[in-house]
Amino acid sequence: MNIEFKINDFEGPLDLLLHLIKESKMDIMNIEISSITDQYIAFLNKQEEMNLEISSEYLVLASSLLEIKSRMLLPNEKVEEEEEENDPREELVNRLLEYQAYKNITKVLHEKEALRKDIYTKSPENIKNYIDEEESIASDITLDDLISAFQKFYQRKIDNKPLKTKITVNEISVSSRRHDIKRLLKERKKMSFFELFPVLSKEYVVATFLAVLEMTKEKEITITQDKAFSDIICEVV
Repeated sequence: MNIEFKINDFEGPLDLLLHLIKESKMDIMNIEISSITDQYIAFLNKQEEMNLEISSEYLVLASSLLEIKSRMLLPNEKVEEEEEENDPREELVNRLLEYQAYKNITKVLHEKEALRKDIYTKSPENIKNYIDEEESIASDITLDDLISAFQKFYQRKIDNKPLKTKITVNEISVSSRRHDIKRLLKERKKMSFFELFPVLSKEYVVATFLAVLEMTKEKEITITQDKAFSDIICEVV
């Protein structure tokens, strides 16, 4: 089955010429100008038979091909030994190579454009809009900040405690620590978060920390920090 191409199938006369060269399996650096010119003219004649409008740029290239063909058919004139005869096809080959390079680059850019269409980006937003107020432990300090500060405080206390020590305490509950913290804050109004941990036993520390979290969540106390790395203050609401 013969496939018929129309002018609109090509981006321009050079695109058509490259197609004909490729279909004829010619070397672009050694174009058989007579054959390719005949194919090009035949193509334009076919378009005229189909009453298709032919752009002037196609006709300009056709005249250039005919000129090159005629120059190559003329007998070579004698030239002096030091002179080198120019190939009539040289300018055309250079134009084709340049066009082919642009076409290859365009193909790559189209592929990248297609890939880019599958990538979606959005401007950064304030993540505070997505934080549930009930899960926020304070207006200006996060749970991560509180845990990080406590870990550093606890590690310092561990590093500074005597090598041998024995602390005996009764079982500590979260509710009892909440009661103690309420009493302390009622007396002092506000105090450092770290002052709530006079004893560093595991049971005491865990119960105290959970008590602070529950009291903050139920809005019995607030936890604030003036600036990064400064003291964390607990205060009665």
